[in-house]
Amino acid sequence: MVKADRRTEQRMVNEIMELLVTHYGGGLTEEDLDQGIDSLSRAIEVARRSHEGQLRKSGEPYFFHPLRVAHRAARHWMDFASINACLLHDVVEDTPVTLAEVEEQFGEEVALLVNGLTKVAAAELSRDALKAETYRKTLLLAIEDVRVLCLKFWDRMDNLETISALNPAKQALIAEETRKIYVPLARHLGMGSVAAKMEALSLGILYPKRGERYQRVVRALQMQAGPALRKIRSNISQAFDHQKLSFALRDRWRPFSIAAVRAVGRGLATLYTLEIQVDTTMDAYLALGVLHRLYNPIPGKLRDHLIVPSQFGYQSLKTSVQAGEYRLRVEITTRKLARFNESGVLTPGFEFREANFQELMRSLLDGESAIDTASLRLASASIQVYTPGVKSAPCPKAAVPLTLPLLSMSNSAYMPGGRALTVRPGS
Repeated sequence: MVKADRRTEQRMVNEIMELLVTHYGGGLTEEDLDQGIDSLSRAIEVARRSHEGQLRKSGEPYFFHPLRVAHRAARHWMDFASINACLLHDVVEDTPVTLAEVEEQFGEEVALLVNGLTKVAAAELSRDALKAETYRKTLLLAIEDVRVLCLKFWDRMDNLETISALNPAKQALIAEETRKIYVPLARHLGMGSVAAKMEALSLGILYPKRGERYQRVVRALQMQAGPALRKIRSNISQAFDHQKLSFALRDRWRPFSIAAVRAVGRGLATLYTLEIQVDTTMDAYLALGVLHRLYNPIPGKLRDHLIVPSQFGYQSLKTSVQAGEYRLRVEITTRKLARFNESGVLTPGFEFREANFQELMRSLLDGESAIDTASLRLASASIQVYTPGVKSAPCPKAAVPLTLPLLSMSNSAYMPGGRALTVRPGS
């Protein structure tokens, strides 16, 4: 391995270690932390040794793939066992190392996660049958441990980013599979930004010319609006400093998607969002007031999703303001909720409805096809329905007013807007 590769490897290993200690060091005893660090060092060594001499189709040393997957997982709050599984996720499939050896050296938890990312091998099955069985195996193990799916997301994202060495037909198959299966699954787990990233990568492979045109438009808009945006950010920063608000500003440019391409003609207002992160919910409302005093709000554009998440899963205050010549979309959230919006089910404190997720996985397994993609897309979006006790309940996006009372066996439910629906026995 050349010196540059060694330096890159060491930098990534150090960053993974720092992220794990930062995220989990405070909640572990010194002994448990030492054991975690030791297991990570052993996983790195086993993966490096097992993949030694192996190259990807691009000519890159193979070990960099599991290392990047582990690095991405560490950035999204995954724990020591998950990172070890990321590092080892291809050793059973592509090297002489067996699953039993992984379990013996790293424990049952790591072995289960590695098994979830290992393809089914059976000489008597066709390629399509093998793929279907691999899907089913992944879903079965995800019912037991949702981290199996999350690791699959990081693996798939790295494969999409480094896919250029494969033939175009193989690239298209992988991209289409990602859009149909893994994007809606990520949304269902509250990982909206992960889903958007996977979708943008997939569409860029399926429609490369459109993707390039879209990126050119975004780059041109960044150049054109850059000075004005810097001035707006400076004004907002000064106003927040005056109120002694602790905050962070983040530029978000809309990733490539079918909806984004259709919205290109409307310019900055639909392609750019200024995200403001503060410490508390109270600070978020204070920041909204300061922002609206600084720039005139656009009537009808305020949405409050701080308490009840939007149908897309994010939690924030959403508004649009007229800032000089530009209409600007702004989202205000807390740092904690920003982590929820970014990493969903993986974030400490995230409310994960495990029973609902397991039911979805079982329903997919019971479908007519290996993966019921239509049901999966429906399940990835939801609406909030309110009961007479003013409690919210999630329902599929396409649910009708009868759905909640029939599911809950209660007599009535309120749809948003206060309209009550009563269900009588026998109706």
